[in-house]
Amino acid sequence: MIGMVLAAGAGRRLRPDTDALPKALLPVDGQITILDIALRNLAAVGLRDIVIVVGYAADAIRDRVADLERDHEVGLTLVDNDRAQEWNNAYSLWLAREHFATGALLVNGDTVHPVSVEKTLLSAAGAAGAAGAAGAAGAAGAAGAAGAAGAAKLGQAGGRQADLILAVDDIKRLAEEEMKVVIGADGMITRITKLMDPALAYGEYIGATLIGAAAAAPLAAALEATWRHDPSLYYEDGFQELAERGGAIAVAPIGDVEWVEVDNHDDLRRAREIAARC
Repeated sequence: MIGMVLAAGAGRRLRPDTDALPKALLPVDGQITILDIALRNLAAVGLRDIVIVVGYAADAIRDRVADLERDHEVGLTLVDNDRAQEWNNAYSLWLAREHFATGALLVNGDTVHPVSVEKTLLSAAGAAGAAGAAGAAGAAGAAGAAGAAGAAKLGQAGGRQADLILAVDDIKRLAEEEMKVVIGADGMITRITKLMDPALAYGEYIGATLIGAAAAAPLAAALEATWRHDPSLYYEDGFQELAERGGAIAVAPIGDVEWVEVDNHDDLRRAREIAARC
């Protein structure tokens, strides 16, 4: 299993801060950036081979690769999305399909959250058993053992086996902007979208997903169908496509934790309030 960060977006609502930088490189705690926090969290759970999908202002990340590898003791591979300013992140994630083929813990490059989120996902994966434990030797502690299991099969609910687990905030009060999820009687996701009544939602997807190896090919196919239908769609629309094709997608509630998706300047101020605690 590898770590993966999506960091290709332009962050237009954060200009002028993002005139020359991707959102992921915005500082939130002194010189510490959103990307630093993402890499630190992935490394903390033993995932030291990390893929970053880059696009807008990609050279700003490329120029920092050596420093990032040294600071976080990780190995980085960059995947270029040369259409990042035209197409949305369903295409970005599809471009990384060969890398998540053996399993990945995916995080959005514009989200600030504590490492407890990664641990929650890996623990949810490990709850299905230790069938794949040898696949991620070296992962730290119990989180590492759980992460190894995630390379095989993930969570179970209602007798269905899930190979995709989404971190979900089921505590936060929801509004229109959030990426909301609905779950069925078996505990699996039936709908994921921003375009729904918040009162009907189970919670908000926070931009962190554990992709099991068995989900990789079906997910890649769903993502391809999504961006070919409409390249402006989100990768979460690819998750919806996967669910409609019969794929089992589980949720992992993150509990009462501080986190923020950085879309605008208010979000950035919030990120700078909580980053030191992440």
